Amino acid sequence: MSARLIRLVSVLTVWFVLFHPSTFAQSGCVARASRPPWRGHPARALWRERDAPATAGEIPTGRGRLPAPQADDPVLRAMQKELERSKSQLKLEQMATPYYIEYRVVDVDGYIAEAAFGALRTNLRAHLRFVRVVVSVGDYKQDSYFGQGEGVTDFMPLDDDEFALRHHLWLATDKAYKAATEALTAKQAQLKQLNVEHPVDDFARAAPVQFMGPVFKLQLDPAPWLKTLQDATALYKTDPQLESIDSSLQFQTANRFFVNSEGTVIRSGQASYQVSFNASTQAADGMQLQRSAAYVVPNLNELPSSGEFLVRAKKLVGTLRELRAAPVADEEYRGPVLFSADAASTVFADLVGENILGLKPGLGQPARTRGAFASSYKSRVLPEFLSVVDDPTLTSLNGKPLLGSYEVDDEGVQAMRVSVIEKGKLVNYLLGREPILDFPASNGHGRARAATNPPGPSLGNMVVSSSEAVTQEELKKKLLELCQQRDLPYGYYVETMGGVRTPPLLYKVWVKDGHEELVRGAVFGDLDARALRNDLVAAGSDMNIENRVLNVPHSIVTPSVLFDELEVKRQDIQKSKLPEYPAPAVETGNRE
Repeated sequence: MSARLIRLVSVLTVWFVLFHPSTFAQSGCVARASRPPWRGHPARALWRERDAPATAGEIPTGRGRLPAPQADDPVLRAMQKELERSKSQLKLEQMATPYYIEYRVVDVDGYIAEAAFGALRTNLRAHLRFVRVVVSVGDYKQDSYFGQGEGVTDFMPLDDDEFALRHHLWLATDKAYKAATEALTAKQAQLKQLNVEHPVDDFARAAPVQFMGPVFKLQLDPAPWLKTLQDATALYKTDPQLESIDSSLQFQTANRFFVNSEGTVIRSGQASYQVSFNASTQAADGMQLQRSAAYVVPNLNELPSSGEFLVRAKKLVGTLRELRAAPVADEEYRGPVLFSADAASTVFADLVGENILGLKPGLGQPARTRGAFASSYKSRVLPEFLSVVDDPTLTSLNGKPLLGSYEVDDEGVQAMRVSVIEKGKLVNYLLGREPILDFPASNGHGRARAATNPPGPSLGNMVVSSSEAVTQEELKKKLLELCQQRDLPYGYYVETMGGVRTPPLLYKVWVKDGHEELVRGAVFGDLDARALRNDLVAAGSDMNIENRVLNVPHSIVTPSVLFDELEVKRQDIQKSKLPEYPAPAVETGNRE
C-alpha cells in the first residue's frame, strides 16, 4: 500500500470510525438458525443460502454458480463480472491456480465537526471508497493467506463507472495473485522448520450466501448540532481552571459490497451517529484530572436532545470541580469494591470481550488461541451465576438501540447468537473463517477493524447476565456487610472507569452511616481475569448498554457487580506543574 494511502486511511480511522457489520461464519458448537431471523423485513430484501462450496483446490466455474449481475447496483455488477473473468483467466504458467478469490468494497461517507472553548475548529465532510482483494492458492487445509498473501488494498472510484471499477479490480487481482504464490512458498518453507503437533486447516468452508440490504444514506442536518457543540464547550466560562474542553460529532455510513468465488454476493451497511464531550483540569497538587462522555447510536433521531446533552456536559464539568477539591485515595486498601453497571462495562469488555475471540496463533504455536482464556476452554472463567452470550442478531434491548447488530459478516457468513460462557464455564469462542483447535468452522463473527484491514474475530452485542441478580440496594448492603466483617471503616464504589484499572469517579462508602466521599488518584492493583473468576461475588438486576465504535461497532451489556476483595492503591504518577499564570479572563461584555 502506498504511503499516501496509509496516511489517508490513518486519518480516516481517527476521524471516522469505520463500520464493518460483517458477520463471521459460526463454529460447529453452535447450531445454525433454521431460517434467517430477518426474513420478511422490508429493508432486508434478499437472503438465500446456495450450494456447498467446491472441493479443495477448485473454483466453481460457469455462470450457473453465481447469480446474474445485480442490474440495479453498478458496484456489485462490476465486482461480479470481474470475478467471473478472474476465475476463468487468472493463471500463471507453472503456478498454482487460485482456489478462492474475494472482493470487498467499503464505501464510507462521513462528517465530523469539533468545537473547543466555545468556537468551532473542525467542520469536514469526506466520501471515500476502498477495495480489498484476496486471492488464495493452495486449498482449505493449507493456503497462501500469510504475510503478503493476506490481500491487496486500494482506493476505488466514487462515480460508479463500471469500466473504472473493473479496471481497479483487475489490477488489484493481478497483484494479489502474484503475492499469493510467493506467500505460499514462504509459508511452506517456514512450516518445514516447525513441528506442528495438532495441525488446523487454514480456511473454514462456508455455505455461499446472497444478501441484498439497503444502501445507507447519511442523515445530515449539522446546524443544530454545531451550535450545541459550541454551547457545550462555552462552559469553560463557568470554571476558569479548566485546561481543555472540547466537544465533537462523528456521523458516518459504511456500505459494504462483497463477492467471492464460492458464490456469495452481499450488500450490507450501517450508520452511526456519535457526539462526545471532554474536559480536563488540574488539582492544586498538579494531578491531571479528566472526564469524558459520549453517545453513540445507529440513527440520528436516537441521539439526546441539545438540552439533554448540555445537562450532561454541565454535570461532567461539575465533577471536575469536585475532583479538584477531593482528597487523594489512601496509599493501600484491600477489600470489597462495588462497580456500577457503567463501570462494569469497561471491566467485562477488556477482561472478557478481548479474551473470547478465537484468534489463531502464529505458525507452529501449540496454543488454541491467544489471550488470557487461551487454555481455559471448558474451564470456569467467571462465577457460576454469570453467563455471557454474543448476539449480533439483536437490534435493541429493553428499548435501547444496539450498535453491534449486523446480518452477515465481512467474510460472507450469517450472523448468529453464540453462547460463550455458560454458568461461568467457557464453552465457545467467537470465530471467523480461520479455524482454531477444536473449532473448525466460523460462527459469524469475522469482521474487519478498518475498511482496508483483513477480517478477524470480533464482538457484536456481548451480553452479561446473572442467574442470581439482586437490587442496587442489596448490593450496597452487601458491600457494607463485607466491610463490617473485616473491620474496615469503608468500602469503595466505582461509578465510572477510564480504563480497566483507572477509576475517574471513585467513592469511599463509610460503614458508620453509608455516606459517600469522592476521592481521586486511585488505581486497581489486581483487577484481572483471576479476580473475575475468584473474587466476584454478586451481580445486580440493573443493566447498562454501552455502544462502542472503536475497532468495530459493538455493544457491551452488563449489570453492576460486587467484588469481595480487590486492591486499590494510590497512583504512582508524576504530577505536572500548574500553569505559571492564569488563563485569559472571560470578557462578559463588549469593549467600549
